[in-house]
Amino acid sequence: MKDSLRSLLKLAFLSLLIFTNVACKSSTQPNVIYILADDLGIGDVSAYNPDSKIKTQHIDQLAAEGVRFTDAHSGSAVCTPTRYGILTGRYSWRGSLKKGVTWSYDKPIIEEGRLTVAQMLQDNGYETACIGKWHLGMNWADSTGKWPVDFDKPLVNSPNSNGFDYFFGIPASLDIPPYVYVENGHVTGQPNRLTEDKSDYGWWRLGPTGEDFEHTEVLPTFFEKAKNFIAQKLEKPFFLYLPLSAPHTPILPDTESRGGSKLSEYGDFVLMVDKLVGDLLAELKAQGLDENTLIIFTSDNGCAPYADTEGMEAQGHFSSLNYRGYKADIYEGGHRIPLIMKWADHFEEGGVISETNCLTDFMATMADLLKIKLPDNAAEDSFSLMPLLTKEGEFKRESTIHHSVNGNFAYRKGDWKLIMAPGSGGWSFPKPGQEPEGTPEFQLYNLKDDIAETKNLAKQDTLRFQELKSELGIEIRNGRSNPGIAQPYVKVDNWPGLAWLELE
Repeated sequence: MKDSLRSLLKLAFLSLLIFTNVACKSSTQPNVIYILADDLGIGDVSAYNPDSKIKTQHIDQLAAEGVRFTDAHSGSAVCTPTRYGILTGRYSWRGSLKKGVTWSYDKPIIEEGRLTVAQMLQDNGYETACIGKWHLGMNWADSTGKWPVDFDKPLVNSPNSNGFDYFFGIPASLDIPPYVYVENGHVTGQPNRLTEDKSDYGWWRLGPTGEDFEHTEVLPTFFEKAKNFIAQKLEKPFFLYLPLSAPHTPILPDTESRGGSKLSEYGDFVLMVDKLVGDLLAELKAQGLDENTLIIFTSDNGCAPYADTEGMEAQGHFSSLNYRGYKADIYEGGHRIPLIMKWADHFEEGGVISETNCLTDFMATMADLLKIKLPDNAAEDSFSLMPLLTKEGEFKRESTIHHSVNGNFAYRKGDWKLIMAPGSGGWSFPKPGQEPEGTPEFQLYNLKDDIAETKNLAKQDTLRFQELKSELGIEIRNGRSNPGIAQPYVKVDNWPGLAWLELE
């Protein structure tokens, strides 16, 4: 009898131990879903903009159940460099891409051997998937950097080469050819036609189009693939990176969303994104995975002016809120973006975090959460957000470097922002090379007193100007902005964005 009781107690203890280990693992190794909208302005999410004419109810609900960052920034004011920064934890301009974005048949910009967050998670027991818009360059077979390429041959370098077990998506933006789906290094449907659309909102460039490809079906296809991935019931945690193709051009709201915003085609397209995000979160809950999944929703840069921002503002909707500028600009509207994070029972519900941060911080955040030590030559511009999310420890980011489409820099520290250019560095007035005569060479703003960046203090506060300029130069030359061993700084001749530094 005593032996039987002892055996039962031992079995109960072992069962409790197994349950505890599983529970511990589930709490420290959450599933991760990273949803990256394309060209979505901070004012387009009604959780950030009470006066928004676009009511994003599902994204708002995510914010209500999670944490909303009010001073979050994309790594760049355009998409390719931001995507590089999310996946590598490093500012893109430290590598080969000094300005602009990659195009149709450009080579990959993630360096061979560079650790990505996907590789880091894959190495630590995660199933990893990228479904959506890649836009970081691919090694097309026989590619000379232009059409034609051999679509029959597998890609030499694709997302699968950067830590993703599974990839399904498009090479670049939905208005940049080739218009084909790529799945694990192979084109799913051979191009059998050239397509172009020249309507006001549905515009895309002329280019080869796959036999299974329709522009209007791309966004719903991404979400359907994402739901199928979630429904696999994987036995290990997963990382799903879901970079969307919307609301970037071509602006293609579905029938259900069309007219829903009563604002514009763009507003309707944002509502379509919101609806599909809601469907994905519903699938996550239906699969019983919502309690232990870290969900991140953000955008790669600000709203693009070609979304008819002037027309929407005339109706009282401001995609950049009260910030100056739009996508491509060094001003706040170019790179201040919505960032929402939810992890049930781990992060505060309805929390608001006002500290300045950057999308490059994702990699260090995941490494901190999973207790992974990063090598010195990885994630050089990444700081863990866990102290802000858990209210334990110290958030160590003291400064942030911003970057415009033209390759111009800005340096943010506390309330102060130094811009190393006379104008927007992007598409807003004053454009590069079109600044009015007598425009000061540099700009300095106190964002606490002047969030709209209207009062240039560069000539008034020369001491602060020199201090911030010096610190920016040090962070550039050190090859990193976080603590660690300095990394190589490669001097680039005739780079307008760094002319001020190279003259020193």
